[in-house]
Amino acid sequence: MFTTIFLQAQVGGDFFSMILPFVLMIVIFYFLILRPQTTKQKKERQFQDSLKPGARVVTTSGMHAKIVQVVEDGVILETMSGKLKFEKAAISREFTEARFPETIGK
Repeated sequence: MFTTIFLQAQVGGDFFSMILPFVLMIVIFYFLILRPQTTKQKKERQFQDSLKPGARVVTTSGMHAKIVQVVEDGVILETMSGKLKFEKAAISREFTEARFPETIGK
C-alpha cells in the first residue's frame, strides 16, 4: 500500500508570516510602477517649465511648431498655418527630444 504523508500548516500562524506577502507586493508595486512614473512626470514637468520662445517642439498630437510666446496658462506656437495657443502639457518631451535634440538641455 501507499503511504501518504500530509503536511499540515499551522493553524493560526503568526501575524508576520501572514502580512509579509502583502508588504512585499506593495514594495514591488512601488519600485516597478509608481517610482518610475513619478520620475517620468517630474522630468516632463521640468521640461514644460523650461520652455522658452524660439524653441522648436512637437505636440502630443504630432504637430511641429516653434514657440513664439510663453504665457502663464500655456504657450503660443507658430506653425506654417499661423499661430495657435496650446497648453504646456500638450508639448511632448519624448517627441521633441527625438525630433529636435538641441531643444532639450537648453
